[in-house]
Amino acid sequence: MKALRRFTVRAHLPERLVALERLSINLRWSWDKPTQDLFATIDPDLWKQVGCDPVVLLGQVSPKRLDELATDESFVSRLDDIVHQLDDYLSRPLWYQERAAAGDELPNGIAYFSMEFGVAEVLPNYSGGLGILAGDHLKSASDLGLPLIAVGLYYRSGYFRQSLTADGWQKENYPALDPQGLPLRLLTNHTGDPVLIDLAMPDCGQLRARVWVAQVGRIPLLLLDSDIPENEHDLRSVTDRLYGGDQEHRIKQELLAGIGGVRAIRAFTEIEGLPTPEVFHMNEGHAGFLGVERIRELIGSGLDFDTALAVVRSSTVFTTHTPVAAGIDRFPVEMVKRYFGGGDENASGVCGPLLPGVPLDRVIAFGAEDDPSKFNMAHMGLRLAQRANGVSRLHGRVSRALFNALWPGFDPDEVPIGSITNGVHAPTWAAPQWLQVARELYGGELPTGPAVWEPEAWQRLQHVDPGQIWWIRSQLRELLVKDVRARLRRSWQERGAAEAELGWIATAFDPNVLTVGFARRVPTYKRLTLMLRDPERLERLLLDDKHPIQLIVAGKSHPADDGGKALIQQVVRFADRPEVRHRIAFLPDYDMSMARQLYWGCDVWLNNPLRPLEACGTSGMKSALNGGLNLSIRDGWWDEWYDGENGWEIPTADGVSDEGRRDDLEAAALYDLLEQSVAPKFYDRDEHGIPVRWVEMVRHTLEVLGPKVLASRMVRDYTEKYYAPAAQSLRRTVEPLEEGGAAFGAARDLALYRQRAQEAWPKIQITDVDSTGLPDTPLLGSEMTLTAKVQLAGLRPDEVTVQAVLGRVDAADALVAPVAVTMTHVGSADGGLEVFSTTTPLPVAGPVGYTVRVLPHHPLLASEAELGLVTLA
Repeated sequence: MKALRRFTVRAHLPERLVALERLSINLRWSWDKPTQDLFATIDPDLWKQVGCDPVVLLGQVSPKRLDELATDESFVSRLDDIVHQLDDYLSRPLWYQERAAAGDELPNGIAYFSMEFGVAEVLPNYSGGLGILAGDHLKSASDLGLPLIAVGLYYRSGYFRQSLTADGWQKENYPALDPQGLPLRLLTNHTGDPVLIDLAMPDCGQLRARVWVAQVGRIPLLLLDSDIPENEHDLRSVTDRLYGGDQEHRIKQELLAGIGGVRAIRAFTEIEGLPTPEVFHMNEGHAGFLGVERIRELIGSGLDFDTALAVVRSSTVFTTHTPVAAGIDRFPVEMVKRYFGGGDENASGVCGPLLPGVPLDRVIAFGAEDDPSKFNMAHMGLRLAQRANGVSRLHGRVSRALFNALWPGFDPDEVPIGSITNGVHAPTWAAPQWLQVARELYGGELPTGPAVWEPEAWQRLQHVDPGQIWWIRSQLRELLVKDVRARLRRSWQERGAAEAELGWIATAFDPNVLTVGFARRVPTYKRLTLMLRDPERLERLLLDDKHPIQLIVAGKSHPADDGGKALIQQVVRFADRPEVRHRIAFLPDYDMSMARQLYWGCDVWLNNPLRPLEACGTSGMKSALNGGLNLSIRDGWWDEWYDGENGWEIPTADGVSDEGRRDDLEAAALYDLLEQSVAPKFYDRDEHGIPVRWVEMVRHTLEVLGPKVLASRMVRDYTEKYYAPAAQSLRRTVEPLEEGGAAFGAARDLALYRQRAQEAWPKIQITDVDSTGLPDTPLLGSEMTLTAKVQLAGLRPDEVTVQAVLGRVDAADALVAPVAVTMTHVGSADGGLEVFSTTTPLPVAGPVGYTVRVLPHHPLLASEAELGLVTLA
């Protein structure tokens, strides 16, 4: 039989039900239960059969049923009410509008770029935590009213569907997804023709993409799709798969995401009549080429390269999710030159057809690293963004150390990379039972703004009876067990088992047994098999007569990672054994739907990465939002929010260099915690069968972590700490230097200052440092006066910051936790020297040392470390 070509036909709805189409296309239904319930009413069995997908449901429901509903006044009334709720949600002022009305200087538009978005399981454009985070960012941005536009790629086969062979090896399947059958609309121009985005490729080729729009509440998500007839055959496959193909394939994807993404935003905002975004946010370095496209635009409007760079940097935010250098995208420099040069570098030294007018050597310099043959995408992101952050407090520290070389002469804690700890979207991930409790405590609809960030709001949980908390936890565990049994049956059947062999599944897992979950991607550092370090001890824990444990494991390995697949196989082979298969299972095809059941039903969420390689680890947040207790290495978010009562800390063996011994020690600690603390507390019941101490830990987890783990809190933090300052910086940068002057005058001034500072810096010298005023026996708080003479090599005194740096001296004669005190310019001296002075109290007791340093200073710099220039005495 010839291969079938598939397409989707949308249903013709009766006039009275036309609004169902609108509800199905706006992905707000994915986190709005009343809308989901409305669709379920259409055909409950079909709703479950199609995986709770409104678009597919409307395509398969019978016309007769639709005609019946069109005359059902109760259904039509519900439909009208829910459409009214959607209209109100899309139009009423929310937190962002309230802040703007109160006088906050906020951006009029934000562009958010990511290579993956996990918004809903019906749109499988994600592989793991990065995509789920991006999806939660969009939903919370919508709930808060941010004027955000998101940009990514549309992958015709998504990531992949996972199954297992009979011997437990991962298999990948790439089903083709028809965008016509998804909650998407095609971006068309005013004449109704599809908008096409063009990128010039080497050898005179053209990469073209159409743009699909997914509406995520208020937020449009633009997805670029290269699988169109206008492309040559090999270019049609650029957006075939997420994270697939070789480096040539990958660089085409990242060029399309970055450069094509900016062009898609320009087309979309013009068609929709929206303001041009002021702030551009890169969620990881994959879309870093967006910065050079924006530079090209500004050069095309008459700016020089350095002035354009100043404008772009002022308005760009870069978020790194990478805790190790090996996780960064790096391309051969020659490959980058080929794409940007249109072949060989031309005689003028500028980028060829892809970015005409942009100096090629400047583009290559953005990605420079220690290896001159490599182009580093994270380095480019950091060099193109004035503001950067990691995704937890610990990851911020790790990132400052990882990228310290980009700011030579500065200590890691001075590197201008901050942190905003990730969050999760509560309406998406909290079980309906918990949301109902919250509605009862609030007396109505749940707020999405400041009220839910305040600890006082969550303290209302003190009024919930322990019996009700335990009843909810038990109900959710029972639902999980039912789901696990169904998934187990499907998996064993796919692996070739006959129905007669599967009778044991009917009693596999127990809704009354302590249930531990471990589900995530399967790179080596997450240590999927740490639980198997001592298989006999794990088996004893699972089968213990008094305190049994059941363990649910899930996760996908990258298709090219045979090492990760081997780890999965180890777990599957252990879990296949008849002695334990009723207490441990590996569930294939981990996705949002499975994850939701696991977060709802697991009593304990296990996380045992190699510290500090987990940038954040939001899965444990989703569990905590449902009253799950975390059992985790102190890494990512758990490092800053573990308090001794909201779960358990697995001790780390950080100082042990032997990896095998480290795993042995940490696995033993994990077993000890499960055996001696976790399980006994779970099974310690009162006369009513309630584990009172366990329930109080659940209540404490919800109270303390609830307001912290919210993605709405995260988006607020981005708005206040990054988006608003970036917009303010952009507005100052594009201003004229003086009234009536030319636009971009401030940007030109900053660019000229940067050039002068870089030329002057090698010649800057601190020629003399004197201290006076200390008594013979100085005490803590005693004041000293420091004076320094500085050769500024042509810079003015107001163009530098001179600091005295004081602190305790350690055994290696280095300053510990130094304090920087700004010195004041007090005059000039012979030889063109400038004199700076300060009087400061001694900050610490014990051996104290000091030095003096000179840093650049300009009002448009976000920090004095920004340019990476420093001179020490």
